[in-house]
Amino acid sequence: MKVLKFGGTSVGTVENINNVKNIINDGDKKIVVLSAMSGTTNHLVSIANDIKEKKSNDAIEKINALHETYFKVVDALLTNTFLNAEVKEYITSVFNLLVESTYKSYSIQLENLILAQGELLSTFMVNKFLKQEGVSSTLLPALDFMKIDAEKDPDSEYIKARLNAVLEAAEDVQIYITQGFICLDKDGDISNLQRGGSDYTATIVGAAINAEEVQIWTDIDGMHNNDPRYVENTKPISNLSFDEAAELAYFGAKILHPQTVTPVRKINIPVRLKSTMNPDAYGTLIDGNHSENGVKAIAAKDNIIAIKIKSARMLQAHGFLKKVFEIFEAYQTSIDMITTSEVAVSLTIDDDKNLDKILVELEKIATIEVDKNQTIICLVGHSIVNHEETYRLFKILQDVKIRMISYGGSNNNISLLINSNDKIKTLSKLNDYLFELVTL
Repeated sequence: MKVLKFGGTSVGTVENINNVKNIINDGDKKIVVLSAMSGTTNHLVSIANDIKEKKSNDAIEKINALHETYFKVVDALLTNTFLNAEVKEYITSVFNLLVESTYKSYSIQLENLILAQGELLSTFMVNKFLKQEGVSSTLLPALDFMKIDAEKDPDSEYIKARLNAVLEAAEDVQIYITQGFICLDKDGDISNLQRGGSDYTATIVGAAINAEEVQIWTDIDGMHNNDPRYVENTKPISNLSFDEAAELAYFGAKILHPQTVTPVRKINIPVRLKSTMNPDAYGTLIDGNHSENGVKAIAAKDNIIAIKIKSARMLQAHGFLKKVFEIFEAYQTSIDMITTSEVAVSLTIDDDKNLDKILVELEKIATIEVDKNQTIICLVGHSIVNHEETYRLFKILQDVKIRMISYGGSNNNISLLINSNDKIKTLSKLNDYLFELVTL
């Protein structure tokens, strides 16, 4: 059995929902993971923020507008009078719940409940549409089997046991539809896998049932060799290894949630990236193989903060780095890049939630310099640090001021830290030097 995930754009219009139906209705059994309709999660986040800021009237106004939008989609999607009425009744119950939420005190549990409604709406609506079209389908509620542990990692044993039990008890159909993104936490409260988490849901489900393949369907025809939002004439990559895909996802490739390949890499279940708008395109196949050496792709990660920690006695101060890392660990802040010199260590973080507290602690042991508005440019490919063409990337040094370079920590990744104002220029220059093979 395969697992197919469709993102918000794929279920964002009536036309695209029809495309999804045509893709999944091929006679084979499969589990289909759906995101919320495009734009819905952003609206729900805004509603939750209004409740947090005690702006109930603003929240209700947004709820009513979104309610009306869903009714318009249902009228265009469902011509069957009975199914149309059934879906509208469900939608109304969801939006009544949202209105009731505006009278409650804000909590993270309330926000998670609000955010979960997007996926619940899309799956209910698409399932009824498939029934209208004569496609054999049923819902598998994700909250019946998806759970995270105290560390917010998937509770794999629980998920595997519960999902297989749910599948065994479900009616025998061709298509099993479930929600991406949402789950239960360790206490049984509604939670989620963070933005983009539907990809993660798909591979967690794929690993739990030992799927033949997991497919991630979006509006892009695979992972591209550069960011198509900023660079012209990018090209899809036909094959990536799990390691290469993980590096690209972590360092900014928006097509994948950073944890997507983690559940399936150990058991070597391939992941295929496909386009709902162009289903015949090959896309990108991610598996345990690597097809060639050298730089395959470039990604960019924004909102990076660089911290230089200077200590004249660093080399003589036993345990200095240990103290530094313990400060970041205490505030649960991950480090992306790190470089060292005789008297300083520079590192980057992408989470400023506890930055002020971290700086107070660091200033007790060293002199600190902070640079915000930074971007990490990541170059990924198998064994790129040893490849004969890798020298081309250093041509960039004459065009852009590089704040840090991480080279050699991984054979498959070279990272450059730059000012975010130089991001588009850097991506374009690297594209020319590495992929267009400009004469040097």
